[in-house]
Amino acid sequence: MTQAGSTEASRVVTLPRAITVRELGEALGATSIDVIKELMKRGVMAAINQTVDYEVAAEVAQALGFEASPAEAAAEEHGEADVVTEKEDEDADLQPRPAVVTVMGHVDHGKTSLLDAIRKTNVTAGEVGAITQHIGAYQVDDNGHKITFIDTPGHEAFTALRARGASVTDIAILVVAADDGVMPQTIEAIDHARAAKVPIIVAINKIDLPAADANKVKQELTQHNVVIEEFGGDVIAIPVSAKTGDGLDSLLEHINLVAEVAELKANPDRPAEGTVVESEKDPNRGPMATLIVQRGTLRVGETIVAGASSGRVKAMFDHLGKKVTEAGPSTPVEVMGLGTVPRAGDTFAVFADEREARDLAEDRQHDANESGRTLSLEAMSGDIAAGRISDLNIIIKGDTHGSVEAINTSLLKLGAEDVRVNVIHTGAGNITESDVMLATASRAIVIGFNVKVDPGAKRVAETERIDIRNYQIIYELIEDVEKAVKGLMQPVIVEVIDGHAEVRAVFRVRGGRIAGCMVTDGAIRRNSLARVLRGGEMIHESRVSSLKRFQEDVREVANGLECGIGTERFEAFEEGDVIEAFHVEERG
Repeated sequence: MTQAGSTEASRVVTLPRAITVRELGEALGATSIDVIKELMKRGVMAAINQTVDYEVAAEVAQALGFEASPAEAAAEEHGEADVVTEKEDEDADLQPRPAVVTVMGHVDHGKTSLLDAIRKTNVTAGEVGAITQHIGAYQVDDNGHKITFIDTPGHEAFTALRARGASVTDIAILVVAADDGVMPQTIEAIDHARAAKVPIIVAINKIDLPAADANKVKQELTQHNVVIEEFGGDVIAIPVSAKTGDGLDSLLEHINLVAEVAELKANPDRPAEGTVVESEKDPNRGPMATLIVQRGTLRVGETIVAGASSGRVKAMFDHLGKKVTEAGPSTPVEVMGLGTVPRAGDTFAVFADEREARDLAEDRQHDANESGRTLSLEAMSGDIAAGRISDLNIIIKGDTHGSVEAINTSLLKLGAEDVRVNVIHTGAGNITESDVMLATASRAIVIGFNVKVDPGAKRVAETERIDIRNYQIIYELIEDVEKAVKGLMQPVIVEVIDGHAEVRAVFRVRGGRIAGCMVTDGAIRRNSLARVLRGGEMIHESRVSSLKRFQEDVREVANGLECGIGTERFEAFEEGDVIEAFHVEERG
């Protein structure tokens, strides 16, 4: 990635083909919030660590008083060597790649059994002892056609990947038990796959059981707008038995057929990029991450950044536990060598400069709590009013199916000429973690009517900045959504406390005085907003201008650690003062 730079005197900024919002802000001497606002004016919704192309970045630069020039031109003029660059692939460089498949469905309908059956029928005799190796993904070979399966626990993990910007899956396999039919989690899986806009293949499992009724399953699916080919639709349904192996060959054949129609291709001859699908900290090997390469080829010895983690690839293993030296598009590998454990859904890329990679990972970690605004009705209302979005996605959970249906019908009538209300999922019962993850991935509002919010859903909502709206009066619910559609709801500005530090001593340094502190809760970050409290009363408010640990400048100091703090325009610290770090954000 090319480092952006600017010349203050000429107000000219050099930008690469692609640049993150944070990097663009640094290049322009502006805050990430300023950049995000300019992007929103242009209909681009991007968080602080997301990438925008040169054309969009150049427009933002111009709006902020700069003239942009491409980094390639600057490099040619000065003879500079580029690091790993972001470039568009030429059609001639693209080659067919294996399909990446996720298996979803209701609990106990045989997802795991089906995956195990496929895996066992596609290993050679010499590999049988190695099939227990679990890395979160694996490949099978069907008559020379490879297929990559993401071995994750259902649609929750599938949506967790999407929620963090990872569009990994090419095909979703919906497993429905022939003796049980469509169940609540089946419906959830359908909604999740639809929201991801990936083709669905239905595997009607357990056809070996006496109570199996494949036709009943097909008819029930029609009620949820999943219409099988023989009923005039476009969804393929394959009867299978994970127990006997019946239908597995046909299922793999149809996966390859759908993949062929989709013309899945990638360029293997470029630096690798892809997604983390699973990660853990192994007591013997340290941080381990399962990566799926989406384009390029990843090789042992290369330096990568995965989310907020970086490191040199020391070793790679396939799903059989065998060491490999490289991995091409759609190939899953377990990687050793990262400094910390990345999150599932984090994207990764190869960097030529190890120090640059480490700095980027540290910056991402630092910016993790500032990576976006809360998604709420007020936020969506503002976007609608500004003409930035034309779809209001909603998830409805209610106490009964009757109330959910009534709300659904009422909300769908609220769409205006230029705004469409999309109810992407409904259900009776509490608001669950799965609901919030689907909202995150689909930029949807979660609305509850006379229901509770599960503890797991609350935690995810706080982490992912999703505002859950719960109502007891149906007319208030409809009125609020109507206001949002018309762009009338106002955002709420809130203050978030990041941490406190107690002044234990005051030191005189060159150019002034700094406070020797102990962080008593949360964390103190450089450039954070801060106020100095004395006896519980605020005596000064500005920013943290300097932050040191043992004479070293640092970005952040966590709870329980000592540090030196300097603040803008204030030096009159006294022992016992408390420095309160905070930031403000728009809940909406």
